[in-house]
Amino acid sequence: MNPEAFVAAHTVVARAPLVPEIPLHLATEITPIWQATEAWLGEAGIEPPFWAFAWPGSQALARWVLDDPSRVAGLRVLDFAAGGGLAAIAAALSGAALVEVAEIDPLAHAATRLNARLNGVAVTEAPGDVVGGPGRWDLILAGDVCYEAPMTRHILPWLRGLAAAGAAVVVADPGRAYAPRDGLETIARYRVPVTRELEDRDEQEVLLQRLRP
Repeated sequence: MNPEAFVAAHTVVARAPLVPEIPLHLATEITPIWQATEAWLGEAGIEPPFWAFAWPGSQALARWVLDDPSRVAGLRVLDFAAGGGLAAIAAALSGAALVEVAEIDPLAHAATRLNARLNGVAVTEAPGDVVGGPGRWDLILAGDVCYEAPMTRHILPWLRGLAAAGAAVVVADPGRAYAPRDGLETIARYRVPVTRELEDRDEQEVLLQRLRP
């Protein structure tokens, strides 16, 4: 079974509560798809299948884009740590000149391809790990990327460097412990309905914050 067939077989087409305009291939429970992914890969102890869910951060970014398409129209946009590509699809629907997704999980790329096809848009897959590489985007959308200390230490200097070079970097923070606390400008705030499969509550507040140069 190829990656796209695996994703399609273990998800259903559904809509995230904050962004009902965009249908996605989503899982309803985390444990079964996590176990199925481990079995398919023949590996144990893998990272959760982030691509199978519309996380609060990506929902907030997509809502922000769709509510004012001028925020991305004509721009080169990167959906960083894209998961299933929700923010990328919102940018493509809103008239971005180029939309790229950055992910290190091949199944996330497969999910993004399926989701983009479902919505009739085209997105480009950035190869490999883009962190540390040169920037070629006007806007970087980073949803819920500061959930672990090592991840934050890996990506934050690079994102700040892109902001210093002139790109707009918008980070979605659903209250994660390792999110940066300085050098930020809050540009939007959303309350996102969430499932207790993923969070310990029924609603999550998400701040969209722009990294200052």
